[in-house]
Amino acid sequence: MTTDVVVRTVSRRGLMFVVLAGILWGTSGVATKAIYALVDINPMSVAAFRLALGAPVLLVVFRCSAGYRTFRIARSDLALMLLVGASLAMSQSCYFAAISRVGVAIATLVTICTAPVLVCLFSVVLLRERLTPAIGGALACALIGTVLLVGVGQRDAGSQANTAPVGILLALGAALCFAMFILGSRLLANRYHPLQSIAIAVTTGAVLLMIVSALTGGVTVRYSWAVWGLFLYLGLVPTALAYGLFFHGMKTATASAASVATLAEPLTSTGLAVLIFGERLGSLGLLGAALLISAITFLYRSGPSRSG
Repeated sequence: MTTDVVVRTVSRRGLMFVVLAGILWGTSGVATKAIYALVDINPMSVAAFRLALGAPVLLVVFRCSAGYRTFRIARSDLALMLLVGASLAMSQSCYFAAISRVGVAIATLVTICTAPVLVCLFSVVLLRERLTPAIGGALACALIGTVLLVGVGQRDAGSQANTAPVGILLALGAALCFAMFILGSRLLANRYHPLQSIAIAVTTGAVLLMIVSALTGGVTVRYSWAVWGLFLYLGLVPTALAYGLFFHGMKTATASAASVATLAEPLTSTGLAVLIFGERLGSLGLLGAALLISAITFLYRSGPSRSG
């Protein structure tokens, strides 16, 4: 009995780290919107600078905390870390590309709602996690809540009637890549220091995005101090700190629970939009926010769901 209580407490702590990561990720939308207001820039470049500024911080902090024990990694695990980084980069790339074809509402809806479903399905098959009634109920609440939140505030802009199939496929690709990122993170979590895995993953993602940005629209560093300040915020807070928290939480949280907990990101983004930009949620938006909060709270109270 005592062991069960300890395991449940540790799992809850891990889940809270993942939720905190989702909250910090949610602040990136406000910072990015501020960047767009200051300069005309390719979204891919914003993502590239975000990861490029976060990677060195993660590497330095890891070196200081772990000393010289360190970058000993099995070849198979190194390949997995690189895959996690590539998944992170590809997820952002597919998401930005989907937005240009089907708009923010549809791209976000497909990506955010599909990723937890894919993670739950894959984790049952690959990680042998049990899809318990608690996880299933929380997932249902989270998906419905996300649908409501994404839809709120988009009606004025309107949804595109003729959605391009390529855009939908790109959004599904973004969801698949993010699901791979979560699953890969879960596999690495108990074998390496959290900062080691995420530092390598973010560095890989930064390199890939810089290459893509250079090939598609070119990369420039001629920005104002205000823009560089926002880039630095994106690199330090929603990247270095948030992904560090995420990997730390993944040591004890299941992949299924973590995938739902990361939905704190759209909840945070919407809340900040209401507070800072004066956007209104309305009754459906408030219901969606309540469902997301309920899903995260339910996961926190239900504890671990691993098979033995």
